[in-house]
Amino acid sequence: MTLEDLRVYVAVCEARTLTSVARALGCTQPAVAQHVARIEREVGVPLLERGPRGVAPTAAGRVLYEASSAGLGGLALALQEIERLRAGRGGRLAIATGGTTVRHFMSEAVREVRRRFPDVPIRFTPANSTGHCYDVLAQRRADLAFVTIGEPVRGFEQRLALELPLVLLVAREDPLAKRRRISVADLDGLRCITLTESTLSHRLIGDILERQRVRLESNLRVDDHDTARVFVELGLGHSIVPIVHAKHFEAEGRVRALPIAGLPPIAVGWAARSFALLPPAALAFMELVGESASRWKRHGVKVAR
Repeated sequence: MTLEDLRVYVAVCEARTLTSVARALGCTQPAVAQHVARIEREVGVPLLERGPRGVAPTAAGRVLYEASSAGLGGLALALQEIERLRAGRGGRLAIATGGTTVRHFMSEAVREVRRRFPDVPIRFTPANSTGHCYDVLAQRRADLAFVTIGEPVRGFEQRLALELPLVLLVAREDPLAKRRRISVADLDGLRCITLTESTLSHRLIGDILERQRVRLESNLRVDDHDTARVFVELGLGHSIVPIVHAKHFEAEGRVRALPIAGLPPIAVGWAARSFALLPPAALAFMELVGESASRWKRHGVKVAR
């Protein structure tokens, strides 16, 4: 099999159709099929199977896809870095993250990295969950992602950036707003606005509460904490949010943030195929985000070093 065979195979696994890959490559569908067939002859097992929504990798095909995708992604980063060194450029800054993350954590770092690297193109690819961020990295639409840190993900490296205390966001008119703090037990049966089940932070918080036998009444699910804040202001429930978001929301006047005694912080940070292959602008940006987050230490935020 050749490198081009693997590139085409990865593209087919991601597009789930030979026709669209052929169109993107400017060739015929049989030509795409020949690349896949050549690999299948060498490995001796089928790699793709037809389904109601096109083609999908078999069990063996998924193994090859994960290895090939990781390898091609690392190769693409290496070639970008070699080209940057050859041309004497600063590389690029391509990040997968949610819009609320840029607002609450990254605005100062973006301004400073633009000052240091005025000629480096900056691109933020929206991704509203950690899983979506990894998908963007896998598709090589970004080199770096800001994610909730969980279990290791094959083919990617993770680096802790911050540990964020979680607080309960309540409307100022809510009876709970008179309290200085609450406990995890106080959350039992509370009507809450939560993130969607696809988000890692939602699952992590759910696991913690389940271990402590606490159940939330989840009456609304939203894509981000900014939207949750709107519904809290409308008196439609409460929401568990990171302290940094909550302090921004409090400053705007219509909500209060209550510390939750006994609820562990949530870990967030960076994911990349290889941190060693990131261009200087990306490495500088990671450091700048940590520096700008240092001002939140007085609220219990821990910044990794």
